[in-house]
Amino acid sequence: MRLFHSSLVFISVLIAWFAVSNLGLVSAFLLPSPQRVWSTFITLLSNGKLAQHIGVSLGRVGAGYAIAVLLALVISLAMINWKALARLLDPPMEFVRQIPPLALMPLLMLWLGIGETQKIGIIILACFFPIFLSFRGGFAQVDPKLLEVGRAAGFSRMQLMRRIAIPAALPAMFVGLRVGLGYGWRALVGAELIASAAGLGYMILDAQDLARTDIVLVGVLVIGIIGLLADSGLKALVRWRFPWLRQEMELPHA
Repeated sequence: MRLFHSSLVFISVLIAWFAVSNLGLVSAFLLPSPQRVWSTFITLLSNGKLAQHIGVSLGRVGAGYAIAVLLALVISLAMINWKALARLLDPPMEFVRQIPPLALMPLLMLWLGIGETQKIGIIILACFFPIFLSFRGGFAQVDPKLLEVGRAAGFSRMQLMRRIAIPAALPAMFVGLRVGLGYGWRALVGAELIASAAGLGYMILDAQDLARTDIVLVGVLVIGIIGLLADSGLKALVRWRFPWLRQEMELPHA
């Protein structure tokens, strides 16, 4: 039923777009027709340019997301286990969390240069905090009685985390993983704003300078489709690897 409703909305939007553009209600410069956007998509796909841009962007988002997940896991576990560290890190992390990642772009350019490190750094900042907050919240909600049982069984601190805390926190953790993945794709265009020669964000910005609205729309739609596929893949991973979570949590839309 959900798939039917989603398809109905998609078809309705496509029909409205077709009607508005083909009836001349909006300038073709501002809103190219679906036929033109499709033709541009096929051209970019056939000449290999779109595949190149997608590959570069996937590498950047993938690297930034993976590093953000690792940092969020390590820091959240450390703050849960050492309260003094949590008191020390809470104020500066809360301060940085309020700053949009793109606002830090000038500083990252100065500190990291204008190469790949700066671009991945922006994506890390965009992904990190929703993942970190969900990890930390999930660990904080672990039933203390479960941990006591583990201690009574002679588990080390590492075993407590690996066998009890992380499995118990998985529902909250996967919500953060989904949200963080979405934030990474949202930060992509800004990350590729400076000194890029490839990537979907670069393609969109370059098309804007050339007044190629059709290419802009292709880039936007491709980012949306890839983000949707990545989110669906993450949900499929949850259902396959952790089947019990289907009964414990309802994954909301990011």
